[in-house]
Amino acid sequence: MSDLPIPCTIMRGGTSKALFFMDSDLPSDQEQRTQSLLRAFGSPDVRQIDGLGGADPLTSKLAIIRASTLPGVDIEYTFGQVSIKDPHIDFSANCGNISSAVGPFAIHKGLVAAVEPLTTVRVLNVNTRKMIISEVPVRNGEVVIEGDYQIDGVPGTGARIRLHFLDPSGSATGKLLPTGKALDHLLLEDGRKVDISIVDAGNPAAFVRADEIGLRGDELPAEIDSNPDALAILEEIRAKVSAILGFCATWRDAYQRYRSIPKIAFVAAPAEYRGLQGGVIAAESMDLRARVLSMGRLHKAYAVTAGIPTAVACRLPGSVVHGLTRPGCSTVRIGHPSGVLSLDVCLSQNAAGLELKEVVVGRTARRLMEGHVFLPAL
Repeated sequence: MSDLPIPCTIMRGGTSKALFFMDSDLPSDQEQRTQSLLRAFGSPDVRQIDGLGGADPLTSKLAIIRASTLPGVDIEYTFGQVSIKDPHIDFSANCGNISSAVGPFAIHKGLVAAVEPLTTVRVLNVNTRKMIISEVPVRNGEVVIEGDYQIDGVPGTGARIRLHFLDPSGSATGKLLPTGKALDHLLLEDGRKVDISIVDAGNPAAFVRADEIGLRGDELPAEIDSNPDALAILEEIRAKVSAILGFCATWRDAYQRYRSIPKIAFVAAPAEYRGLQGGVIAAESMDLRARVLSMGRLHKAYAVTAGIPTAVACRLPGSVVHGLTRPGCSTVRIGHPSGVLSLDVCLSQNAAGLELKEVVVGRTARRLMEGHVFLPAL
């Protein structure tokens, strides 16, 4: 039996890359769909040699797109984090970087009419049931790729895409502060007690001070990924927070079932450090140093949907993050391994408590390839 061709587009969105599929081109049976997508990536295999995956969590991602009939929604978008080592796809969370490529993809496919100079694409992320407004530059009926906007972690410059994450609170738990507190305490298996803050906005995330777990806060991926003790502590914290949030019956279950959420990040006060490309990241360019893990490995830049709860935590008095953050305005600048991520936070206090209206971030995106991925017959 010959190989099965499935239409596929590879998009770079922010500092990540994903295979994009139209929902109608994939098998309707969920098990067949999962197996087809795993084959497309070449998973499970640490090299993903028999598929299009890049053997890195930042390139082992997928987006499933369909036009929406819901009022006020143009596109419904489902994100999947494809495991490299295991036959598993995690659909429990969203990816902010890949979200930036959804608008351009929809315009390329004719799912949304191109309107100059900016086309507004109203995207419902199916994973979180949250809305994202994408403002995509357009010229002569085509998505504009060239521009002078630069994001750290991506070579060169491109046209700026503004993403508005509307009402991102409670993406997985229904609450901005799932425990009701800005600061909690966690007992580790080695007897240590650490302070943590848990914020659910965009994705749920937990934060710990770098120095409380024997780290500096300026580590690069190779240093953390080759440090089994550090990885074990961070994964233990992430797993125990998963149990606190009710994602699993026991914290040890989180090692297998919930790998992409909650996010776990360690943070430190602003300070100069050398970045992944060898350049110096100045202390004055950031309000906070932070490192976040993705599928058990240190992110080479910083996930946008981890940046959202990080930026919110920076503005929450009493949180682990707030105590380390440079005082400032609504813009929060996060120093990460590849540079700085800036986010604008619209957070206010009212009679009902904290209200997070939106978080806005600039990204670039472009189409890399369009064609078919050939799958062995199931």
